[in-house]
Amino acid sequence: MNSLMVAIFAVILLWCGFKFYGKIMEKLWDINPQRKTPAVEKTDGIDYVPAKHWTILFGHHFASIAGAGPIIGPVIAVAIWGWVPALIWIVIGSIFIGGVHDFSCLLGSIRHKGKSIGDVAESTMSHRAKMLFAFFLWLSLILVVAVFAAVTSTTLVNEPRIVIPTFGLIFVAILTGLMIYKWKINQVVATLIGLILLGTLLILGYRFPISLGIEGSTKVWMVILLSYAFIASITPVNIILQPRDYLSTFILFFGLIFGYVGLFFSHPRMHTPAFVQWSSGQGTLWPMLFVIIACGAISGFHSLISSGTTSKQLANEKDAKKVAYGGMILEGVLASLALLAVAAGLYWTGGAGREGLVYPELIKGGNWIVTFARGFGRIAAPLLGATFGPLVAMVMLNSFVMTTLDTGTRINRYITEELFGEGLKWKIFENRYFSTAIIIICAGYLAFGNWKAIWPIFGASNQLVAALALLVVTTYLWAMKKPTKYTIYPGIFVLLTTTGALIYQVRGFIRSQNYLLAIIGVILLILAIFMVREGGIVVRKLKRA
Repeated sequence: MNSLMVAIFAVILLWCGFKFYGKIMEKLWDINPQRKTPAVEKTDGIDYVPAKHWTILFGHHFASIAGAGPIIGPVIAVAIWGWVPALIWIVIGSIFIGGVHDFSCLLGSIRHKGKSIGDVAESTMSHRAKMLFAFFLWLSLILVVAVFAAVTSTTLVNEPRIVIPTFGLIFVAILTGLMIYKWKINQVVATLIGLILLGTLLILGYRFPISLGIEGSTKVWMVILLSYAFIASITPVNIILQPRDYLSTFILFFGLIFGYVGLFFSHPRMHTPAFVQWSSGQGTLWPMLFVIIACGAISGFHSLISSGTTSKQLANEKDAKKVAYGGMILEGVLASLALLAVAAGLYWTGGAGREGLVYPELIKGGNWIVTFARGFGRIAAPLLGATFGPLVAMVMLNSFVMTTLDTGTRINRYITEELFGEGLKWKIFENRYFSTAIIIICAGYLAFGNWKAIWPIFGASNQLVAALALLVVTTYLWAMKKPTKYTIYPGIFVLLTTTGALIYQVRGFIRSQNYLLAIIGVILLILAIFMVREGGIVVRKLKRA
């Protein structure tokens, strides 16, 4: 099959979902442009900062949610089960589950003065539910920070040409933020200056690759990245996070444009089989495909972004659909591109002239990032050339992994302060320096181990967070006497799927004597059971009222 036809089909369906199903979500949540948002009512210059324009907030939001997940997930899943089941899950999941989840969590937070989804759980369910959910989120975010620190450090070692663009972007972002917020320079002018500097960094990185050239260089980069995450977590949001994520979005847009336009000219056929197998060493198609492709269809991490930082920066409710629902739809577009890059850009079998381009051989080595970069480079070759295309792919991937790393650390700081400081009354945890240090130490401990073993449980825990977040917003909608079918049915499906995946993984961890991850998996399952029980109690009370 022609890959261009597959791309057109996927993009049209996703666009229709945004236009029509997104409008249903706006009606469900009674969007009112005249209602003041928490960012306006509670401006403090640190966390509550109304974005100057919705595009800046979209940049932060999308860059934060579009980490490695929507790229790595399809790269792994397509090789195991084929491109058709993966594409179906990406499209249907983004429209009916992921978009609903992200939008509802944003509005649920806004209706509760910008509080995190954990605090929303307290308002709609109980204090016990808040504490259970907060601990669940805390554990899940430790996994997120660990995985993305490891992924980023691996890319820096594998591709030294992206070192300068990766770290240079931080300083360009600070400059852009100063131009927009402090020096009051026109946003378009400031953006153009930032993009020109970013292009310069890309050229410098291409000409002057930086390799540490020492044993254990991956761990050195990991320490540097975790140190950066610490600093970014405690710095005012409009200094680093907002402008860096805003500029990172342009990197993604350029990557999407080069990828899809390149596909228009190259339009290779789909080399990977439509369906490979039902059962594999990674498990059966259900439930495992649905947790391996996490961020490309639905992701619990998005609930933390929507309720953690985005709700504190949204200046007007009318922009919620564009930012939250639109962000998830665009992530579906990105996941579809990643799928096409490996399913059409690479070959399924070897042969003359196919050296280094055979999908099963590349993925077998566990180098998911290089696999995507090679495939993207081939489909974008008509525009970028055979050597520059993979570099663009790596820079695009790394810029988003970095945003997930720093935003994930910041959100977990909020949760740490709420859980241990406000909840358990351990005052030292209300200190943002101490709480951030605890997060970095815990994540670093996991990241320095076998991080690839963390990815499956990261996916399952991530989806379980999504299921519980949908449970929280469902109880709120129920209390407000609003229709709950849009959130409860997706929530049940994701809950059953991820519970099955976690049980399967825990058994595997025990067999392989990976007891730390087995214990984490069991804890996550127990917390999920108690959260569902709390939701049931609330529903029964509301029925009797």
